[in-house]
Amino acid sequence: MRFVCKKYEKNPILTKEDVPYPCDAAYNAGAAKYNGKYYLLFRALRLNGNCEFGLAVSDDGYNFTVRPKPVMVPATTGPFAFYEQKGIEDPRITKIGDTYYFFYSCYSGIGMRIGLAKTKNFEKFERVAMTTTIDYRNSVLFPEKINGKYCRFERPNVGRQGIWISYSPDLIHWGEQELIMLPYGNHIWEDHKIGAGAPPIKTKKGWLSIYHGVTWTMDGMTYRLGVAMHDLKNPAKVLGIADQFIISPDEIFERVGYVHNVVFTCGAIPEPDGTVKIYYGGADTVMCVATARIDDLVDIALKGKRKPL
Repeated sequence: MRFVCKKYEKNPILTKEDVPYPCDAAYNAGAAKYNGKYYLLFRALRLNGNCEFGLAVSDDGYNFTVRPKPVMVPATTGPFAFYEQKGIEDPRITKIGDTYYFFYSCYSGIGMRIGLAKTKNFEKFERVAMTTTIDYRNSVLFPEKINGKYCRFERPNVGRQGIWISYSPDLIHWGEQELIMLPYGNHIWEDHKIGAGAPPIKTKKGWLSIYHGVTWTMDGMTYRLGVAMHDLKNPAKVLGIADQFIISPDEIFERVGYVHNVVFTCGAIPEPDGTVKIYYGGADTVMCVATARIDDLVDIALKGKRKPL
């Protein structure tokens, strides 16, 4: 089942040419549905080299129009300013109740912290808190509480960079961290580091997680996407991990760009027909989308032999 995901034939769906303000790349977008429309909160690389967030809207999930101005820029005053000096990156959106929360990476001269922000209508965006110390990436929030607590996947940028889980009573203070997945030596496509991608999707058989895996090649690092399944009541318990990647950088706009040989997801939208739209950045330069049947992704994950640790 090599082609479990089908790439959209008109990729890329968002490029710098679609952005109505100076921008050198548009990629790594969080994704959500609001009032029947699709929203991509994307990472816009400005001409000073720093990133901020733009917003693109679509009726069908494929053809997007970008708002005329950025919707969130690095803070210049207040407690966030020091940690966002070099930009804000990689938002991941999760809806809980009537609020869309998103974790994002805050980039400064001392590394990365994970910020939390929110919106109710994709018009007003409000910062909530810094939720990690240095140095973290790839935090994704579950769409419901687990055993009365908020839950997220995260990745510290230390040691063998794997996926951790943590819990919170209030979305601000996080603890009970536990390492649940490490890069896997027998799978060369993900033997260097892994990290959570899109927020988990609830299915009858468990939580479906779409994550990225990285390997070193003679030409540097290559990023691909894989899937894992986690127990509904205890997502620290890994039920299965697919033995194959689901999306790889095959196209020229995934292989050549700001960072070559990269597919990287921050958002996926499950649809009523049992499919999922997986939104991913190509070569840290453009936005693309692929579709798959959720049941197919669940199936290959549960049949996988790969060990989590």
